[in-house]
Amino acid sequence: MQYFPAALERLTEEFGKLPGVGSKTAQRLAFHVLSLPDEDAAGFAEAILEAKRSVKTCPVCQNLTDQKLCPLCADDRRDHSLVCVVAEPRDVIAMERAREYSGVYHVLHGVISPLNHMGPDDIRVRELLSRVAQGTVREVIMATNPDTEGEATAMYISRLLRPMEIKVTRLAYGIPVGSQLEYADEVTLLRALEGRREI
Repeated sequence: MQYFPAALERLTEEFGKLPGVGSKTAQRLAFHVLSLPDEDAAGFAEAILEAKRSVKTCPVCQNLTDQKLCPLCADDRRDHSLVCVVAEPRDVIAMERAREYSGVYHVLHGVISPLNHMGPDDIRVRELLSRVAQGTVREVIMATNPDTEGEATAMYISRLLRPMEIKVTRLAYGIPVGSQLEYADEVTLLRALEGRREI
């Protein structure tokens, strides 16, 4: 039995397709959109359409942009010989928040994950290899997540880069700031020991 008009049900279904949005949240979002004034609802719809029309991937780093190059690739002050490989565009934002990295990025748009039907050809590995083959890159930092898929992706890419004779590094892992050693798991402690540095 259908409790709501078909258009509202469809709107709820569309919100439900968004990552991390369950059925109750999708329903709340749909009701919220219905309560908006017509101009606000039209503005919301136009923002979605405009983003779909104008946002594309940077031809160099594969990050999202609405320009010829993304702002980071266009910045001459950044070290273009140092490339940080991340899984998603939002990871660039996370790295930039630290305000310590001065190189450029390469966004894979996913990781190798057989369970999710994502293989090496489904992510932007080819673009990274052709970028490195140009000879201007001296180091690639693998900054994929420290989970099974992120590790597998980092290892796969590092094997492909090894014959190109460039330095390939991996972000260090360790104990989160503010946590306590007794709550750290064995793998985290092992990685923290391996990644230790002199002070």
